[in-house]
Amino acid sequence: MLKEPAGTLLIILAIAFTAPLITSLAPWMRLPALVLEILCGILVGPDVLDLVKVTEPIALLAEIGLATLIFLAGFEIDPQRVKGRPLKLSVLGWGLSLVLGLACGAALQASGVVLNELYVGLALTTTALGALLPILRDAGILPTPFGTHMLAIGSVGEFGPIIAVAVLLSGTGAARSVVALVAFGIIAALAIFYARRPTPPRFQAALAGSLRSSGQLYVRLAMLLIGALALAATELGLDVLLGAFTAGLVYRIIVTAGADEEELEQVETKLEALCLGYLIPIFFVVTGINFDLESLVSSPSAIAKVPLFLGLLLLVRGLPARLYRDELPDRRERLALAFFSATGLPLIVAITTIGLDTEQMRSSTAAALVGAGMLSIVIFPLVGKALLDRSAAGSPAPSSSPAPEIDPAR
Repeated sequence: MLKEPAGTLLIILAIAFTAPLITSLAPWMRLPALVLEILCGILVGPDVLDLVKVTEPIALLAEIGLATLIFLAGFEIDPQRVKGRPLKLSVLGWGLSLVLGLACGAALQASGVVLNELYVGLALTTTALGALLPILRDAGILPTPFGTHMLAIGSVGEFGPIIAVAVLLSGTGAARSVVALVAFGIIAALAIFYARRPTPPRFQAALAGSLRSSGQLYVRLAMLLIGALALAATELGLDVLLGAFTAGLVYRIIVTAGADEEELEQVETKLEALCLGYLIPIFFVVTGINFDLESLVSSPSAIAKVPLFLGLLLLVRGLPARLYRDELPDRRERLALAFFSATGLPLIVAITTIGLDTEQMRSSTAAALVGAGMLSIVIFPLVGKALLDRSAAGSPAPSSSPAPEIDPAR
């Protein structure tokens, strides 16, 4: 009975409620709720208690959860805040990470550790902006210049891999993928162009008036944009994540152009309630259920890959922090930037899923990469925060002094 869709969904929802409750009641655990959701998913999954089964309806909900996670990452990006030097450095840094990641992937493939260097190499170039934002916000880091650089790094660390996945892992050939990407770029540009146009007063009034009614047009518009642009990306042979990320960018333009400050705050609250309160936890729990624990624990070599990949994440995403010597003169701040930048999980899950579906990645490698991603979300932000605290307690650099408070969603 529990393995029926309704029973499985009930268990997933119970985990989604319990995980953040535990982290709130036991803050000493210092375990992000999303990691606990994955661990609980592993516990109820086929390799441990075998209580649930991921059927097609549950898998669809998980895919929607991933899409909304990437949508929120796109929505959080404020081009006005990260433009200029922060954006240039983050693009340059991700380009360096791409070269390092592919080089590491090629070395691992040549030594027989992995089957395909592209999947592992791209997984190493990701930064989990969606997972980092609550951590940075709660620690009061976002309003600082350091927070601005992290926003830029995280934005490019999600958008860059999504583009690379669309071009390199689509299975349609690089030339055809570039053509499809250009076609999608035209669609996205048109969407952004129309989003920038002044909102008709009656339409804006309808949006605002529905915030406290059953209409909820702002929320429905967000879901419509995700569906439309995800479908456009899929029809062009690109990954659905590209459409979801673009939908977040377009939606931000629409909302900030027409809504006042109070409306914008209400919209953000409602989006977070739907996405973070329901859809995204389903994705993380299902990730745990699908986690191939047996492949990981049955082989010492597979277990050894976890610290290997964890170290490579820090190398590939952390080394570009050396580019910030002028912006962050304090060495501890640059080290903190390296650890925060190396935090990754959601896109690692997406890339390993593609690798498994195309039989270009072993189950043990996928499990080790996801395991390293989980450890990165637990360990790296803690280390980064400790380094920032030590920097502030000693002789803080001017770049770490708080700037006027800015909400990153505005």
